[in-house]
Amino acid sequence: MSDEPLLSARAITKSFLGMKALDRVDFTLHAGEVHALLGENGAGKSTLIKVLTGAYRRDGGEIRLDGRPIDPKDVTDAQELGIGTVYQEVNLLPNLTVAENLFLGREPRRFGLVDARAMNRRSREILREYGLGIDPSALLASFSVAVRQIVAIARAVDLSGKVLILDEPTASLDAAEVDTLFEIVRSLRDRGLGIVFITHFFDQVFRIADRVTVLRNGQLVGTRPIDALKRIDLVSMMLGRELSEEESHRAPSAEGEGGAPLVRFTNYGKRGHVEPFDLTIRRGEVVGVAGLLGSGRTETAELLFGIEQPDSGTAELDGEKLTLASPRQAIAHGFGFCPEDRKLDGIVDDLSVRENIVLALQARQGWAKPLPRAEQEAIADRYIQALDIRTTDREKPVKFLSGGNQQKVILARWLATNPRFLILDEPTRGIDVGAHAEIIRLIEKLCAEGMSLLVISSELEELVVYSNRVLVLSDRRHIAELSGEAVTTSAVMKAIAAHDPEEAAA
Repeated sequence: MSDEPLLSARAITKSFLGMKALDRVDFTLHAGEVHALLGENGAGKSTLIKVLTGAYRRDGGEIRLDGRPIDPKDVTDAQELGIGTVYQEVNLLPNLTVAENLFLGREPRRFGLVDARAMNRRSREILREYGLGIDPSALLASFSVAVRQIVAIARAVDLSGKVLILDEPTASLDAAEVDTLFEIVRSLRDRGLGIVFITHFFDQVFRIADRVTVLRNGQLVGTRPIDALKRIDLVSMMLGRELSEEESHRAPSAEGEGGAPLVRFTNYGKRGHVEPFDLTIRRGEVVGVAGLLGSGRTETAELLFGIEQPDSGTAELDGEKLTLASPRQAIAHGFGFCPEDRKLDGIVDDLSVRENIVLALQARQGWAKPLPRAEQEAIADRYIQALDIRTTDREKPVKFLSGGNQQKVILARWLATNPRFLILDEPTRGIDVGAHAEIIRLIEKLCAEGMSLLVISSELEELVVYSNRVLVLSDRRHIAELSGEAVTTSAVMKAIAAHDPEEAAA
């Protein structure tokens, strides 16, 4: 690895509508290096990559490539300068052949026509360098996701050849395919490419990276060589919290600790989403779920709510076998789910507060039997008052409410269905301090009233306060379950940093 950076970004600043997405961020990449770029949602990773690749114009700072200042105007300009990117969702055309994808926009020509023979011959030569003996004249759609990833990498390297940015390249790959991809990445590194590797899979960082940079809230937390970095220190960098002995844990409720099981999932899992797990939740119990982004938290919630269907295991409700083939079935059995992204998956922007609140109840009853308007208004008024939803009018479009009040509207929607089991995915993310405290109090109140909850949160301090037990996930595996006095922020952080389930449970 060269001492001089191949690519350097200094004091990069980028704002959107007055909000800083990047605040004087530094980043360097050496030739012959795999540099992992990490951070939770909203950390600034995607913004930094888009600035480096010309998709966004920076507001301030400097970018240098091979020691010379550059200012990529767009993605094509960045490619011509030597910076290529491969995204999680492969941005190739499956209805074209492999060769046509490799040479899209720069096809070899003869007498003004595309020289298909020369294109296929050159494609075979390129693919051979990656260990692929596939037919370049075959449609890309006929190959697996892993092969498409390799084709996308081959195209990016052939186009650019200096810097390769891999954005979540392993998200859809199985273990064997990841191994194959890593062999290719190491080969490219050994050829002198600088490789930026973005991932949410913790173990993969230690397998493939030479250095790691962590961003948080648009700012640089630090850059460290991987061989001198302990896993627990990386967790601390990611979460913004040092390991300490200060703890606060709510005493388990009598009902939650000893109550009868409400739901039970045995060997429940789905390939590519989350490995099989066992989970029992009792009446009146709050089970917290902890783990870094990409650990399998949301994937677990989606399985439990029927958004995704398992390919292994069984589910039970009150001791009876349960099938969760869809969210509709989950709702019919008394399940509720407040998703992480309230904008995308939660609120319906143009509907009123009233319409958003009664949405799940109406869906359960069936659209052929509309709720009477007076009943809708009564339900909306009851939850507006109970949750202190700050709105001037129940008919106000929900998009005009603050983030915290939108979150309360989604909670009201599910509470209106009187659920037995409620799943909350990041219920306090992106809301103000006042609404944050109110939602935590609501979680504790629902638990005291006998409702069973599964709460996913990145806020470890709050998670240990209201949880009877905490599940810890890493790399889409359930690796530990903490209960009683073991439910501490330090224990959760140590479990997240563990290499394997046995170490996490120790």
